[in-house]
Amino acid sequence: MKKIILPGGAGLVGQNLIVRLKKKGYNNIVVLDKHKENLAVLKQVQPDIVAEYADLAEQGEWQRYFEGADVVVMLQAQIGGNEYQDFSRNNVDATGLIIEAVKNNNIPQLVHISSSVVESAADDFYTQTKKEQERMVIDSGIECPILRPTLMFGWFDRKHFGWLSRLMKKIPVFPIPGNGKYMRQPLYVGDFCHIIISCIENKDLKGIYNISGHEKVDYIDIIREIKRVSQAKAIITKIPYRLFYSLLWIWGLFDTNPPFTTKQLAALQTKDEFEIIDWPTIFGVPCTPFKLAIEETFTHPTYSKVVLEF
Repeated sequence: MKKIILPGGAGLVGQNLIVRLKKKGYNNIVVLDKHKENLAVLKQVQPDIVAEYADLAEQGEWQRYFEGADVVVMLQAQIGGNEYQDFSRNNVDATGLIIEAVKNNNIPQLVHISSSVVESAADDFYTQTKKEQERMVIDSGIECPILRPTLMFGWFDRKHFGWLSRLMKKIPVFPIPGNGKYMRQPLYVGDFCHIIISCIENKDLKGIYNISGHEKVDYIDIIREIKRVSQAKAIITKIPYRLFYSLLWIWGLFDTNPPFTTKQLAALQTKDEFEIIDWPTIFGVPCTPFKLAIEETFTHPTYSKVVLEF
């Protein structure tokens, strides 16, 4: 009956992790998150866990939940938006307070969810603040596993594949920037959640692990798979990169929190290839084939229908 704290647990990874934790028999779970709409979804889907509103970038009542905790899985992250301040608060300021709470309460286990972008050539607000966040964890002196996942997809995906599939169903033509040959190493969040659980159950797992998808897939092929499985009718059409960039720039003028920004488009074009380690052996977690994972993502009778707010 370990008490598990999930800061930022109402997002993609948190919602998926809770499903898998409960299947393994863990029920003493506390989620702390400031996204009210997604907290409401979590309470509806998982009514038997503690889910509390908390701005983790500020001192508050949320810190009392760390008393008597056995594990903290640090999930909070700002992944989209146009304002640097939002990234700094959620990725940096909140991390400082969570580390403080872990130390003050002598919590024996911390699992930090970093990102593959810390080794990326990209230079955007997300990358900058995730690098700083990881440095803070390392400098804290807390020995813990630091997991660096690549682009993730799965149930409850409000931003990446989930958003793409919903957009694909709404518009007749789906634009692809340039030739669409932007290699990605997508990671199924179901596999990643089992890796986190492996860290919880094995205290000897410490250090930095690059958790990449084992299959290299071009962006345009990802879109084709999403269209196939979701049965969307949109026609996939390539458009010039500069035109695509201009359209995103105009979108950003009218939307303060757009689902896709010009900085992310530039990151998409960055030719990154991340290390592939034998995480199936290290963590004892089988790697789900990409096509099977896509099918599970969009065809589950319950969770594939749950949509989080961006």
